[in-house]
Order: sequence, then structure tokens, then C-alpha cells
Amino acid sequence: MQQRTIKQPIEVVGIGLHKGEPISLRLEPLPEDSGIVFYRKDLALSIPLSPKSVIDTKMATVIGNEKGFISTIEHFLSAIYAYGIDNLRVIVDGNEMPIMDGSAISFCLLLDEAGIAKQSKAKNVLVIKDKVEIKVGEEKYVSLEPSSKALFDFEIDFAHPVIGKQFYSFEFSTQNYIEEISRARTFGFAQDIQYLQSQNLALGASLQNAIGLDEHKVLNPEGLRFEDEFVRHKILDALGDMMVSGYNILGRYTAKAGSHDLNYKLTTKLLATPSAFEIVSADRLETKAFEKAFA
Repeated sequence: MQQRTIKQPIEVVGIGLHKGEPISLRLEPLPEDSGIVFYRKDLALSIPLSPKSVIDTKMATVIGNEKGFISTIEHFLSAIYAYGIDNLRVIVDGNEMPIMDGSAISFCLLLDEAGIAKQSKAKNVLVIKDKVEIKVGEEKYVSLEPSSKALFDFEIDFAHPVIGKQFYSFEFSTQNYIEEISRARTFGFAQDIQYLQSQNLALGASLQNAIGLDEHKVLNPEGLRFEDEFVRHKILDALGDMMVSGYNILGRYTAKAGSHDLNYKLTTKLLATPSAFEIVSADRLETKAFEKAFA
């Protein structure tokens, strides 16, 4: 399996979730072994994708430094993970990624339009060798452990009549992602959105880019895309947060009440534990199932 980039540059404009302003996004191909590099055009600032670049995880995954930052990268990175992209320049002219419709499907369509280019060097894969876990009490945890397939299991439990307890087990492949995960939207509670907007945050949030909930029901006139859209979106987020490592991962991810913060702590702990992982050339993987997942 070879490294991947896109065949040609492509651009789109969308609304930023927090500022509510138009954000221009341009994707450009990069050579082998370049990785995913974010670039703030307005600041002439490059930010390499790595857990070391993460500066905030409260409401989204944010990368940057003292010179500037880019927020809400997880939905975009989820699509990048799903398409197996290794090398890409991601150019924005503001401090956040466009939210699009609150899911990852728009980014998938963007990658489809740009086309996927196979490169000459073999793809590197992060293979989990030993279990790594982050726990907060008994009710919250995330973990990665060895597996011959890329698996994502997630459980959530919200005291809300529409959500309640939901569990989803996802066996990764690009096609499975497109069909089962990519269209699952982010969600928020009306009272929380009102507070955030009073703090000049979430100014771009609307029922066009999120599932809105009051105390009893879904506010979107069209309803849900999946009965369990909430937990599917959590898996969408998890794939994006795992992509912050810079690699597709061969292993089993498990979460209960997981979050961007726990995911960040998980990837940081993983990469700080040399015995827990190995970077393996895809042509040396024992199983062909991983390569077939990206077919």
C-alpha cells in the first residue's frame, strides 16, 4: 500500500463555527513523507500535524502556537483518516476550519473531487503493540489495544430523552466510513449554544450545521440522519483525533464518554510509550485486511 495525497489542488468556502465568518479552505498535494501540514494564509504560519501542536481540547481539537492557531480540525481530519491521506497542505485564511454541515461528508466530497493520488513510497502505519488507556474515574475512558483490524467502539450516556445510552461498534473501511459515519453531525443543546453565543463563541452555529436539542426533542425540522447519530458522530470525532498522531492506526479504539481531551491524552501517552506501538511499512503488515479497508 502506497502513500497518498490528492491529484490536484481544490478550494471551498464555508462558515466558521465560532466566529460565524466565511473561511476559505484550500487543499494542495505534497510529496512523500511530508505529512499533513496546516497553513494559516493570513499569518503565513505553518503548523505541522502532531499531538505536540495541540493547544486546546475543551470544545474542539485546536492546533497552533504563540503565533496563531487553527480550531475545529477534527471533522476534516476524520475524512483525511478515512481516505488514507498521508501528505497534504491544508490552507485556511482564519483561525478555524469551516464547519460545513457539522459532519465530514462535505470533506469526503471535496477529496473525491480532488482525486486521490498514490505515491511511490510505501505508507507507514501506526501498529498498536500494547494496550494504552486513559481513565477518569469509572465512567470515562479511552483506550487503544492490539487488533488485526482497525476497530472503533464507543459508548455514550446522556440524560436526554432523545439520546440516552448509545453504543456503536465500527469496523473501519473507507466505504463503511462513508456509509455509516461520515454524515453524522455534531450536536448541541440550545441552552448551551445561547450561553456560548453570549460569550462571542459558536456564532456560526445553526440547524444547518448541527443537531440542535432543547430539553425534550430534536429541533431540526428534518430530524436525525440515523437513530443513533450522536454516538456515530463521536466515532467520527475519534477518527479525526487519532489522525492527529499523523498516521492511520491498526488497533482497537474503545471509549466510554470519550472526548477530544481524552483522545489527545491518549495519543500523547501512546507516542510517549515506545513499547506500545511500532511504525510499520504497510508492505510489511502481516494482514492484508488493512490495505483492503482503503480499497
